[in-house]
Order: sequence, then structure tokens, then C-alpha cells
Amino acid sequence: MDLIRPSADLRNHYSEISKLCRENRQPVYITVNGRGDTVLMGMTDFQQMQAELELLRTLADAEEDVRADRVAPIEDTFSDIRSRLLAGKAK
Repeated sequence: MDLIRPSADLRNHYSEISKLCRENRQPVYITVNGRGDTVLMGMTDFQQMQAELELLRTLADAEEDVRADRVAPIEDTFSDIRSRLLAGKAK
């Protein structure tokens, strides 16, 4: 069930709202004049969401590379990595 609180509760009951976000691991929707305005969530959940979004972006980029035929055989890729690592050790 969505947790919906008026914006005045941020000022008057911040600790309670913060605890709800952390313990329930659900966002709390803040309204202004009865309309949705802001969403609050715990830091851990926010960081997880950010990591998941970054992974999805990376996968979408990889999928586009495959569609555009910007791929190489895995053997070539590992050979390139080995060459770069060896070149770095020589410095």
C-alpha cells in the first residue's frame, strides 16, 4: 500500500517519515494541496535503484552495440586486454 503524507508532515513528523522509509523499504509520497509532489525513500533503496538503472543503461548500450554490429570475437577482446596490460607493466 502506498504511503502518502501531506507536505506539512515533513516539518512536523520528519523522524517518523524517515523511519517509515527505512523500515518499510517503500517510498513515501508527499502531497501539496492534495496533489503528488515529491517522493522520499531511504538512502539504501535509492542507491540500489541508481545501481540498477546504471546496469540497465549499460545493458541497453551493449544491446545497441550488438544491433549495430559493433562487436568483436571474445578471443580478440582478451588479446587486446592482455596487450594493454603488458604494455602498462613495461612502463
